[in-house]
Amino acid sequence: MRNRTERLLVIKSIISSQKISSQEELLKLLEAKNFNYTQATLSRDLKFLKVNKIADPGKGYIYKLPDLPVTETSEIAESHAAKGFVSIQFSNKLGVIKTLPGYASSIAMLIDSANPFEIIGTIAGDDTILVIPNENITEKDVINSLVLIIPELKNKLD
Repeated sequence: MRNRTERLLVIKSIISSQKISSQEELLKLLEAKNFNYTQATLSRDLKFLKVNKIADPGKGYIYKLPDLPVTETSEIAESHAAKGFVSIQFSNKLGVIKTLPGYASSIAMLIDSANPFEIIGTIAGDDTILVIPNENITEKDVINSLVLIIPELKNKLD
């Protein structure tokens, strides 16, 4: 079984790109991507993502991700964060993000405001951020949660 953050990324991708009307349909699509887990786990994941159902003329009701307040400011912040991100390294479960000078505090604020389960908090300097993960969270989980927060990092972290 793959980890939770990877599942959440795939669920978001599927729901964003296809009209899914049931958990069974979503489970089959997830199985095709080698994610095999129970309906109960899927239900918890959907609740965590705040997925809801909306009316659709063709399929009755379909899953929809919540409308996040996409403002010009949030788009600029994500783009700014991705441009300032240089690298991430881990030591004893702690992550250290290197940024361009002056970017660390805004990137840390973006991470903290997203309040991901995987990350307890951050401490920022001028060009360095200390990332403190939650218990039993892997490096891959932290990286995946960063990609959920700042999608433009996907290409920089692969």
